[in-house]
Amino acid sequence: MKVEQISVFLENKSGRLAEVTNILSRAGVNIRALSLADTADFGILRLIVNQGDLAKQVMKENGFTVGKTEVVALEVPDRPGGLAEILKILHEAGINVEYMYAFVQRSGDNAVIIFRFDELDKAISVLTSAGVRVLRGEEVYSM
Repeated sequence: MKVEQISVFLENKSGRLAEVTNILSRAGVNIRALSLADTADFGILRLIVNQGDLAKQVMKENGFTVGKTEVVALEVPDRPGGLAEILKILHEAGINVEYMYAFVQRSGDNAVIIFRFDELDKAISVLTSAGVRVLRGEEVYSM
């Protein structure tokens, strides 16, 4: 029920994001979701890809610093208040959301959102007990 996320550290300068996407493209790696956070000097590109090990390898071979993190993909009702319901469940359980970002793909009547929690296993348990659908990594990689 956990999803592997690749984090690539980038200098905050023109062309670096294009370089990353070209490297992944040449390796045949498909990006399923991404988030880019930046500061004045550097950025962190968070990626969900269909071939995590290959993506990590080719990025390292091209001189990038790469990390791997486990995140969770949830189906969230795609209607006003859908996300608020999920966040209420987490708040009541004392679980902190470190960050989140929307997934490009949709699953039925639900949006898919990627979450990073301070207590990953507890979050999965609380959410599944509340009837929230937590997606398996394989489901996300193949969307």
